[in-house]
Amino acid sequence: MNRQERAKERREKRLQEISLQRTIPYSDHQRWWTPETIAVVTGANRGIGYEIARQLALHGLTVILTSRDSVVGLETTKVFQEGGLNVVFHQLDVIDPLSIKTFSEWVEQTYGGIDILVNNAGVSFNLGSDNSVENADNVIATNYYSTKNMTQAMIPLMRPSAAGARIVNVSSRLGRLNGRRNRIEDLKLRQELSNDESLSEELIDRTVENFLNQTKDGSWVSGGWPKSNTDYAVSKLAVNAYTRLVGKMLSDRPEGHRIYVNCYCPGWVKTAMTNWVGNISAEDGADTGVWLALLPGQPATGKFFAERREISF
Repeated sequence: MNRQERAKERREKRLQEISLQRTIPYSDHQRWWTPETIAVVTGANRGIGYEIARQLALHGLTVILTSRDSVVGLETTKVFQEGGLNVVFHQLDVIDPLSIKTFSEWVEQTYGGIDILVNNAGVSFNLGSDNSVENADNVIATNYYSTKNMTQAMIPLMRPSAAGARIVNVSSRLGRLNGRRNRIEDLKLRQELSNDESLSEELIDRTVENFLNQTKDGSWVSGGWPKSNTDYAVSKLAVNAYTRLVGKMLSDRPEGHRIYVNCYCPGWVKTAMTNWVGNISAEDGADTGVWLALLPGQPATGKFFAERREISF
């Protein structure tokens, strides 16, 4: 058995374990949420976002499903409601600051705040090219800047609670800083992004802006950027770094006002975004995100997960 076959066998075994865990209901002392607990899931009209919204609603939470397309979002919400799930819809275009502002005001007026935010909305890489940068501006804006802007807009609306509020960012292993096959070649930059003391919002923004500038003048090819799915990998690298940064910034909040911020890789999920060529179901891809959102006690923060296990950045 070669390395790829062994890795596939381990992954399948782990997914079987997760499926078993998902069938075990939370006990009363673990269930910190109620039907009044509000979870926002962006880009939830299909794929992983749809599954995250469905699973959270099945656990008894109130889910605000958001979608850029109002018609599709309303139709999806109606399906959930007809199944007895407490899901409501609000239109949201995560790359539009005015749309985020309108959504934030509606949330505050309607619910007074939220308890869980799942930043799922995003765009994928070009499946026909390993080094796609043709749509780099849109990929960076949607995957990184919208995640950052939604997080900043929702943090003031996170309601105090003993369990703490939760932010879950859907990310990817392709954005790992120290991955063997797909990392930034600039050692100094990797060290700066890896070091919690030097990590800053300015550094993350400068990194992605330098990348975008190089895509415009063609110098990105020799710029030392990730070699596979380049624009997508850089966008998710930025999401991972921002997750660490926000986790650190919020870590000293007093008990009752804590916000736990983590990101996770759902894997190569079979959805429309991957042209249905993934090897993991949307249900399994959503699982770790739901698990992070509902962890009892005082979970870790500023960490990266896959298949319910912490992995390195």
